[in-house]
Amino acid sequence: MADRGKDLSAYRLKQAEDTLKIAEYSLKEHIYKDAVNRSYYVAFYATKAVLALGTVDFRRHKDVMAYFNKEYVAAGIFPKALGKKLGALQRLREKSDYDDFYIASKEKAEEQIVVAKEFLQAVKDYLE
Repeated sequence: MADRGKDLSAYRLKQAEDTLKIAEYSLKEHIYKDAVNRSYYVAFYATKAVLALGTVDFRRHKDVMAYFNKEYVAAGIFPKALGKKLGALQRLREKSDYDDFYIASKEKAEEQIVVAKEFLQAVKDYLE
C-alpha cells in the first residue's frame, strides 16, 4: 500500500505548482486580482502539502494557517519572516476577494507572486 501522506503531499505540491502557473498567466494578462488570489493559493496548497505529512489536517484557511504558524514557524522549522509573508498573502487575498472596490495593482500582483514562489521553494526544500 502506498504512503497516503506522501501521496497527498505530492498531490498538493503539484496543485501549488499549477496554481503558480495560473497566477503568472493572470499577471501576464493584466488580471491582477486573480494573480493576487492565485498567489495566496500557491502558499495555501504548499502549506497543506506540509500538513499532509503530519497527523492533522484542516479545511478552513484560518485553521491551516494558525496551525502552520504555531507548529512550523514558531518552532523555527520555517523562518518567522516567511510566516509574516504568509499572513500578508492571506490578508491581501481576502481584501482582493471581499472588498468590493479593491483594485489590485500590477506591482502588488508581482509582489504576491514573488512571495508565493519564495514560500513554495521553502516548502519544497523542507519536503526534500
